[in-house]
Amino acid sequence: QVQLVESGGGLVQPGGSLRLSCAASGGIFRFNVMGWYRLAPGKQREFVATIRVGGSTYYADSVKGRFTVSRDNAKNTVYLQMNSLKPEDTAVYYCYADRFSTGGVDYWGQGTQVTVSS
Repeated sequence: QVQLVESGGGLVQPGGSLRLSCAASGGIFRFNVMGWYRLAPGKQREFVATIRVGGSTYYADSVKGRFTVSRDNAKNTVYLQMNSLKPEDTAVYYCYADRFSTGGVDYWGQGTQVTVSS
């Protein structure tokens, strides 16, 4: 059974940085697309970033220039480097995997809390 396990969330001051990781286990196949969404209190789920197996990336306008998504295909792991964090980045961050580039989500992580506050 495939699982996506996230790590790296926490509390950080405005302007600080965090790095999230999401490792896939339980499967021998590679995911064509991996990425991140976030869910803030009182808001709808928001797309954050995605990366294809070939390395092409796409970001939400709200994080462009501050966040960087990357992946290690050999480890089936996706990362999210978050710099210049703002209080409005506070949310639970979920990684996801789309095995065949359908545009949907085949697997979700359990979520990791990121809180940006002084």
